[in-house]
Amino acid sequence: MATQESKFSQLFLDEIKDIYWAEKHLVKALPKMIKGATSSVLADAIDMHLEETKEHVSRLEEVFKLLGEKPQAKKCDAMEGLIKEAESILEDTDSDTMVRDAGIIIASQKVEHYEIASYGSLVALAEKMGMKEAASILNDTLKEEKKTDANLTKLAVSEINEEASDE
Repeated sequence: MATQESKFSQLFLDEIKDIYWAEKHLVKALPKMIKGATSSVLADAIDMHLEETKEHVSRLEEVFKLLGEKPQAKKCDAMEGLIKEAESILEDTDSDTMVRDAGIIIASQKVEHYEIASYGSLVALAEKMGMKEAASILNDTLKEEKKTDANLTKLAVSEINEEASDE
């Protein structure tokens, strides 16, 4: 890997491996959230993000290639916990309720915030190392994660939370 400081570049690579694991596991977890959603609008929003998440995996594979590395995942304990928390919301709420949908949005936004923090940091590291192409690729994903978070907030505020509070 041709970058400045070896420990700094190793940190970058480790964090790429971490978010790669996270994104790959989200591809497996998001269909459960789609299936558990009551609102078709929420299910559609999560389904759209599932397709974006598959693209995020591909982009990370592109970053690995730029680094001259084979794509490799490193277990992301944070995402594992967030996914478990989301699954427990499905278990602890009644199906076909807006309360469940409100819980799905909360769990989804926790995931988005983790991803926003991760990608924001990765963009900064890539820029510091002069890796403009990697920074650009990672920034594309960062923008999508922020947009998904904003869309979830809008959905919660405009309808889901109102209906959930009436149940």
